[in-house]
Amino acid sequence: MTNFSEKPRIAIGADHAAFQLKTRIKEYLVSAGYTVHDSGAWSEESVDYPDLAAAVAGRVAGKQSDFGILACGTGIGMSIAANKVSCVRAALAHDRTTARLAREHNDANVLTLGARIISEAQALEVVQEFLAGQYAGGRHQARIDKITKIDKERNRKA
Repeated sequence: MTNFSEKPRIAIGADHAAFQLKTRIKEYLVSAGYTVHDSGAWSEESVDYPDLAAAVAGRVAGKQSDFGILACGTGIGMSIAANKVSCVRAALAHDRTTARLAREHNDANVLTLGARIISEAQALEVVQEFLAGQYAGGRHQARIDKITKIDKERNRKA
């Protein structure tokens, strides 16, 4: 179970479709006292979401950031790309319940959001719930161990 004595460090990134949402989430995080590393995008000019997912997920996997938040049009592409990075458990959440359960049951360390799916207000609620969540451990740990085993086996074969 992760226990932060200080607020966790957050890496954030979004593609062009979610640039505005990322900007708003970053403003919220900074005002709430989080240390935020912004990996881009820097405008609404078209960019490739896998590059941003790799940058944020890489910071989380490398322990430069405790959690990542990624956004694209649906959140699906970011989730798929981020989950290719070893040690990352990215979860797409559209509401407070899925955000909370992603942390409690799956020990998710990256949250993905869909800017075309949920409103800015909903996204901020999801972020708050995700960051407030705590991994429950217990019966869930055996499943996380299996995910870790799959990850290690995949990387060994690569």
